[in-house]
Amino acid sequence: MKASTELKVVVTGATGNVGTSLMRALAREPRIASVLGLARRTPALTLEKTEWAEVDLSLESDEPRLAEYIADADAVVHLAWRFQPTHDPVETWRTNVLGSLRVFDAVAAAHVPTLVCASSVAAYSPGPENGTPVSESWPTHGWPGAAYTREKAYVERVLDTFERDHPQTRVVRMRPCFLFKEESASEQRRIFAGRYFPGWLFRPELLPVLPELQGLRFQALHTDDAADAYRRALVRDVRGPFNLAADPVIDTAVLSSLLDARPVKVPNGAARSLLSAAWHLRVVPASPDLFDAVLRIPLLAPDRARRELGWESSSTSLEALGAFLRGVRAGSGDATGPLTGRRVG
Repeated sequence: MKASTELKVVVTGATGNVGTSLMRALAREPRIASVLGLARRTPALTLEKTEWAEVDLSLESDEPRLAEYIADADAVVHLAWRFQPTHDPVETWRTNVLGSLRVFDAVAAAHVPTLVCASSVAAYSPGPENGTPVSESWPTHGWPGAAYTREKAYVERVLDTFERDHPQTRVVRMRPCFLFKEESASEQRRIFAGRYFPGWLFRPELLPVLPELQGLRFQALHTDDAADAYRRALVRDVRGPFNLAADPVIDTAVLSSLLDARPVKVPNGAARSLLSAAWHLRVVPASPDLFDAVLRIPLLAPDRARRELGWESSSTSLEALGAFLRGVRAGSGDATGPLTGRRVG
C-alpha cells in the first residue's frame, strides 16, 4: 500500500446519497492526494482535489473508459447502484450486478491495491426472531422476493470469488443500515414514494395516525457517518465486512413519537395488498416485495467498525431520520443529478 499521502481514489456512484458525503469527506482528508468521481452525469459540484468523469456502468460500450479511469488508482470505492425501475428488474440488474462486475474486472486488471464496496443490511438473510443484532458473520443470502435484496446478495457472492482469485487486493465491504441526510431526502422520496408525492404531507399536523405493522423495526444512520467509515477504511489496513448502524432502534412507537402521530394497528397483509395495488397501478415505485424484505431485515451490531475503524456515529438514528423529514418537507437537494430538489443544499 502506498504512503497514505499519495493515495489516488476513484469513486463510482459519486453523485448519490453516500457518494456526495464521501466525496466531501475525502476532499478534507489530508492522506488522500486526489479523488475522481464517476457518475452518469457530471455534477455542478466543486470540491478540492476532486475531478469528475462520466461513465455508465450498465453499458458494455463504456468498459474501456471505465478501465482507463481506474488504471492508475490506488483505491476504488464502488457505490453505484440503481433502485429503479422496480417494474424492470433487468434494467437494475444491468447496473447493479453487471456494472459491479465491470468495476471488479477493471480493478483486477489494473491490480488496484484496495477495493471498498457498498453492500447493505439488505444483503443479510432474515434476522433472528428475537431481534438480536447480528454480526458480520450472519449469512448474506438476502430475501429472494425483492430485486434489491437479491442483487445485493449476488454481489456478495461475486466478491467472495474476487477475494479468492485476487488476494493481493484488499477488499472491504460496508453493510450499513438505512442511510439518511437532509440533502438526499428529495431523491429518496422520489425513489420510494414517487415523483409526485408531496413532501409537505409529512408534517405532523397532517399525519394524525400511523400504521402499526407487526415486526417493523429498523436502524437508521446519517449518511455523513457512513461516509466517515468509508474514509477510515481507505486509510487503514483493514479487510472484510463492516456493519454500520446508530442507536436507537426505530419501531412504530418511536416513529409515532417522532411524527406526533397515534399508532393504529394494521394487518401486514392488508398493508401489503394496498401497496401491491398502488405499485401495479404505478402510483408508487416501491414494490410489495421490498415491503416483505424490510420486515425481515436483521438489526446490525457495529462492534467491528468501532473496534477496527475507530468509528462511532456522531448522530443518533432519530437525528438521521429527522434530517430526512426536514429535507422532505423543504424539498432539499444537492448540486447533482440524483439529488436534485426544490432547493439545493
